[in-house]
Amino acid sequence: MNIRRFEEQDAKAVSELIRKTIRISNTKDYPVELMEQLIEVESPEHVLERASWTHFYVAEEQDNIIGCGAIGPYWGKEDESSLFTVFVLPEYQGKGIGRAIIDTLEKDEFFLRAKRIEIPASITGVPFYLKMGYNYKNGITEPDEEHLIRLEKRRPYMAKKP
Repeated sequence: MNIRRFEEQDAKAVSELIRKTIRISNTKDYPVELMEQLIEVESPEHVLERASWTHFYVAEEQDNIIGCGAIGPYWGKEDESSLFTVFVLPEYQGKGIGRAIIDTLEKDEFFLRAKRIEIPASITGVPFYLKMGYNYKNGITEPDEEHLIRLEKRRPYMAKKP
């Protein structure tokens, strides 16, 4: 397995990976109709848009994309970042690929410059992120109006020197 930066030609494969994973994994925790609406949004164009302002990575096995994840600024802040679009194909879940993606994201400059990293997590993803050291933001354990649970990790902040 190899993790590398996303390339424009990956958009279709990443979109298909996200859609398949939502359809199989997330429908266990959410209404099918809600997940079908999300699947409509996760087009190749949406993936390209997300990749335009984040550092987006893909996990590959024998030239097949089996996972992805992105990190970017949290609402434009330099001292806070957010993880986005972390997905692993259902048949590869539980095999360390998600952990490898998180490890990669946590070595990225957007992580290293931040004092706080937030994850807008699906109900499905919460147990995984808790194992990765993320905690409930403000102690809130229930989904918000976007059907997400906000998790975060705080780290020592090293301000940039002028």
